[in-house]
Amino acid sequence: MRRVAAVLLGVAPAFAFAQSMEGMDHSTMHHDTETRSADWSDGVAPSSMHGMDMMDMDDTAPTGMLLLDRLEAFAGQGDHGQSWEGEGWYGNDTDKLWLRSEGERTGARLHDGDVQLFWSRAVAAFWDAQVGVRRDIGEGPGRTWLAVGVQGLAPYWFEVEATAYAGESGRTAARIRLEYELLLTQRLVLQPEVEINAYGKADPLRDIGAGVSRLAGGLRLRYEVRRSVAPYVGVAWEHLTAGTASLARRDGRRVTDRRWVAGIRIWL
Repeated sequence: MRRVAAVLLGVAPAFAFAQSMEGMDHSTMHHDTETRSADWSDGVAPSSMHGMDMMDMDDTAPTGMLLLDRLEAFAGQGDHGQSWEGEGWYGNDTDKLWLRSEGERTGARLHDGDVQLFWSRAVAAFWDAQVGVRRDIGEGPGRTWLAVGVQGLAPYWFEVEATAYAGESGRTAARIRLEYELLLTQRLVLQPEVEINAYGKADPLRDIGAGVSRLAGGLRLRYEVRRSVAPYVGVAWEHLTAGTASLARRDGRRVTDRRWVAGIRIWL
């Protein structure tokens, strides 16, 4: 009897399900499937995501950017003060107007700095050729230079700037900068950099000797509160060489200086 009851309990639900299926209108089901649109949109008009339409993409549309890479205070073995380094551009993927500036202030006076303006043109993937002018500011007479150079990303993502200058009275100069960004976390970035400056002839009025005049470097650790705002701390060093070192010794200035720095990096 127990086995019979178990069989009946198993058969009863299946029988009830079969009865319910007999009452359904299968023609209606077939009709609903046939009337659905071929692309399953049910008549809803398609829409595009903003900025994803190929017609909206235009490589020739001008855009701009302003980066204040360094705005910092420093305390060194020889002196203390403030320094800056920044750049900005406006243009398209091929041609840009490029502005670059760096310098430092010690005590209550502008010690040294320059402003450069370039026309920049893309010549290869990640590389631009640049031509423009540079104006030296700060202590001593102002100097104006014609400038020609390249900038871009070298293998392993090293940022490179290499510029040659020609000035009045047969003056020549060159500057090379190497920079790298090492992501320790999504927000913590270590940024080493090296800069080399050289001059073809001495300019004592600006405390510059002939040859390689200055080697500088830095190691800065920044925390990106947002991608566009990042405070940082670090250490920087400077070493004067050749005739520039001799002029520094004559004036009682240090040839080698190490500085502790703290500042903020901002881009717009």
